Order: sequence, then C-alpha cells, then structure tokens
Amino acid sequence: MSDFKDILNHTKQQIREVSVQEVRDKLNPHNGFSLLDVREGDEWEQGHLNDAIFLPRGFLEVKADKTLPDKTQPIVVYCAGGVRSALAAKTLQDLGYTDVYSMRGGFNEWKNNGLPFVTPEKVGKDQMARYSRHLRIPEVGEKGQLKLLQSKVLLVGAGGLGSPAGVYLAASGVGTLGLVDYDVVDESNLQRQILHWTSSVGTPKVDSARRTLFEVNPDVKVRTYSVHLDASNVLDIFKDYDVIVSGSDNFTTAYMVNDAAVMLKKPVVYGSIFRFDGQASTFIPYEGPCFRCLYAAATPPELAPSCDEAGVLGVLPGVIGLIQATEVIKVLLNIGTTLSGRLLTYDALEMTFKQFKIRRNPDCAACGPNAQIDLASIPEFVCAVQTASNRG
Repeated sequence: MSDFKDILNHTKQQIREVSVQEVRDKLNPHNGFSLLDVREGDEWEQGHLNDAIFLPRGFLEVKADKTLPDKTQPIVVYCAGGVRSALAAKTLQDLGYTDVYSMRGGFNEWKNNGLPFVTPEKVGKDQMARYSRHLRIPEVGEKGQLKLLQSKVLLVGAGGLGSPAGVYLAASGVGTLGLVDYDVVDESNLQRQILHWTSSVGTPKVDSARRTLFEVNPDVKVRTYSVHLDASNVLDIFKDYDVIVSGSDNFTTAYMVNDAAVMLKKPVVYGSIFRFDGQASTFIPYEGPCFRCLYAAATPPELAPSCDEAGVLGVLPGVIGLIQATEVIKVLLNIGTTLSGRLLTYDALEMTFKQFKIRRNPDCAACGPNAQIDLASIPEFVCAVQTASNRG
C-alpha cells in the first residue's frame, strides 16, 4: 500500500512546479496568470500574494467552476509549503484546467526570500458587533464593510433627502460623509428633516447634522461645507469623494451637481420630492444617461411653484432618501443592479412605484460628444417640479 509520501511524489510527477522567483518574474497577474491561494482563512489573513484568489483546498472541487470559470487561463497554485498546492494542481488538471502550476516551497518560501506580500485589513474587534449583520451577508462581508469604511460620500443638501440618506449611510459605516448646505435649521424643517432636532433651530444645518451623525456612528468622519455650491468651489469639493448624493431642492444646484460630476466622472445618486410624489435615479457618467439627458431644460420660472408653496408630505423624503442610500451602497460595493438608465417614481397616496427607461441623449449638453461644460453659465432656477424629456 502507498503512503502519503508516495502519493505526493506520484502527484508531483504529474504536475508542473515552478519556483517563487519564476512567479515573481514571469508567472504572475501582470503577465496574464492567475494566482490561487488554497490555504485556510487564518493563513490568508496573516498575509498573501497581491492579487491572489482565495479558495481553500477543501472547497476546490465544489467552487472551482465559479471561481475560475476559464479553464484555459494559466494558474499558479500556492499554499504554505507546496504540498496542498501540488494536490490542488492535480485536482484542477483532473477538472479540465489545461495550464496549471504549483509554486514550490509555497508562501513560506516566498516570504523567506523577502518577496512582497499583502496583509488584508480587518474590521476591528470593537466594530464587529456594530457591523455584524453586514458581515453575515456574502455580498458585503468583511471585505465589503472595509470598503464602506474607506469610502467617501458627499451629500449635497442636509435637508429632507440628505437626512435619511445621511443617517443610514453613517449607520452602514461609510467612513467619510461630506455635507454641503449653507442654510440654518428652521422650525418648519423638523417635520421631515430627521438630522435636526428642536434644539437645533437657528444653528447651521451642517453643524446640526454633524452632531446627529456622530451620535449615530462615531466611526464616521464628517466634513462640513457651509457654502453655496457654485462654479468657484464645486470641483474642489467634489474631487475627493467617491459618490455624490444630490438632494438639493433647486435646479440650479441639481444642474451644477450633474455637470461637475460629469467633468470629474463621479457617480451621482439623484432624488427629488414634491407633495406626495418622489423620484430617484443613479447617473454614472458616460456609462448611462446623466441628469441633463433626463431634464434637458428647467421648467420656466413663471410656471414653477416654490418649495414653500408646493409643500411636501413629511414622511416622503424618508422613502426617497433611503432609496438613495441603498443606491450609494450598491455603487460603492459594485453589487446588484443600480438605477442607472432608469427613473424610479413613487406615489405615496397610491403607494405605487413605477420605473421608466432613460436614454442617453446624443445631443446632451453635459455628456454628449460635443458637450462643452461651462459651470459659470448655469442660470438660476427656482425650486420646481420637472417633466422628464428623454425617458421612454
């Protein structure tokens, strides 16, 4: 009967082994090779090769097809010392993979030669309880939560839409939230703007919001901009953020947000509310339509009621703001299907949602091939409800 040593020797005769130097110099992702780490989770967390794919040896037969769908892709397998990788390489060959190598000496040999490796960041022990429900979701997990903690999201407006969006993004662990709003808290805001309390009346909205968000989650850094967003500051403010949440109640700012985001290639999660109706979409520059593709021109001022005249149901921004927060998380984690290319509308009285396809406008003044964006030329508009011009 053969012992394990015999089995291992026989296996190694049927596979190709390569040195750590060969992997460093040639057989690596820069040259089209996949690196497959077949160690256990605790080993992976102590360090691994950059750009390696993690698939423990015990799950190889079950998950190889999904993890490594292209069986002609050249693969270098490694473990701690070269034993498990040899067996894994033979298994992959038996599964039909045609170009497989095992790294001789494994990760230990790589490390002993002073070659570079990465140690994955981890959610801190003091954060495990707070984000435990995220950590249990495969689509988020520890990697996704770390991504959220490292992300930066800018809220344009700390009012009706910015309030629920901000609260839930903070609670979800988005690491940096920026707030742009030059208004102060008024008593009439308290009916719907949940970032602000009665004691906040008369204080700048960004200061009131910062206090609330810190109470929601002290992990979150809050940057405040108590300024009127205009051509002189918008690009400097936007440039450091991953996603922009457009929650302003006037079209001047909405167009300013869109045009600056297109210039910087920043995704915008848009929302608006009016009386009992709301709408939301996600604009990803040059991948889908932008705000100007949907609304090429604003409603004439003489036909546009002011926000104070129009009114809004107090709970309505909660619905739309939470949709915006959900879209932000999906964009940051690259999961699910966003509202890019779709306009979602909500009727609170009928409790119905509808969606409309939005097309990119080839003549769009912001993202079209002949667009020439001039932020300083955006005219002043009053708050109004807009009629979509390019949806189908």
